[in-house]
Amino acid sequence: MIHVRHALRTDGPPQDAKLASCGGDAARTAVAGRVRRAAACVLLAAALVATTAHARTSPDALPEVEARSLPKEARELLVQIRAGGPFRYERDGVVFGNREHILPAQSRGYYHEYTVPTPGAHNRGARRIVCGGPKTSPTACYYSGDHYASFSRIRE
Repeated sequence: MIHVRHALRTDGPPQDAKLASCGGDAARTAVAGRVRRAAACVLLAAALVATTAHARTSPDALPEVEARSLPKEARELLVQIRAGGPFRYERDGVVFGNREHILPAQSRGYYHEYTVPTPGAHNRGARRIVCGGPKTSPTACYYSGDHYASFSRIRE
């Protein structure tokens, strides 16, 4: 990178002298071409990352988990969700924004999050259930054991 910057600088004789000894304009053109190609590669990689980071998931693309194979606390929470509570944590039932873009795209307010109690944890822990649709009769619920890094659709 240092050599590229020095080769492109035109504000002093040392750089111009180096370019003159290497062919002057031809060397400058070759270096500029390499810089343009490198910049294009960086832009392409950034575009690919941005596209995949905001890709929305279809309902069929997520793994599924049987409700009976969830932790006991998650199964109990599903019953509480359908009953409308009561819930252990103040934040249970708040709107889940789906900022991770892992769940299928829906309008804001469609998803609500609930904390699955974690035995031995001194805070809310990482386990969550996110349900979509009406609060007491959701159309789909998802389990996350890693604080929204991944989800599995719950099959009841």
